[in-house]
Amino acid sequence: MLTPTDKGNIAEAKIAAAAIELGIAVARPLTEGRRYDLIFDTGPELLRVQCKWAVRRGGVIHVPLQTSRRGAFGYLRTSYGSTEIDALAAYCADLERCYLLPVSMVAGRRLCSLRLAPTRNGQAAGVNWAAAYELGAIAQLGERLHGMQEVAGSSPASST
Repeated sequence: MLTPTDKGNIAEAKIAAAAIELGIAVARPLTEGRRYDLIFDTGPELLRVQCKWAVRRGGVIHVPLQTSRRGAFGYLRTSYGSTEIDALAAYCADLERCYLLPVSMVAGRRLCSLRLAPTRNGQAAGVNWAAAYELGAIAQLGERLHGMQEVAGSSPASST
């Protein structure tokens, strides 16, 4: 059985490896205590990236967006903000895939759901499709990080 620390370490390693395979230079902070785990060097900019272990439940990937630690008066739960990170990356072991979420999508929230399959009631508005946030998806890294749902790159999409 994996501990939360094991899961975090695996997620960080898998995300770093996936980014490197895509040609993104990856760095780690030399000191502890920062809210980000990795730094992605995309060329034009450096991105502070927090890494998380995501869980698949049916047709949905659940990505936790906060930390939890024990304090003097119980557990302290905190979320992330744009002054601390630029993006949050998640590794889903069930799918062996990594996802990259812009800070605008995670700031101040506790959980993010990424859909793999259509909803049972047919709702499409406001749905975060997992494929749009895959690390290495056809949407360009910079375009996704400012929060837009833009698609760029190869056309048609199936050619990538």
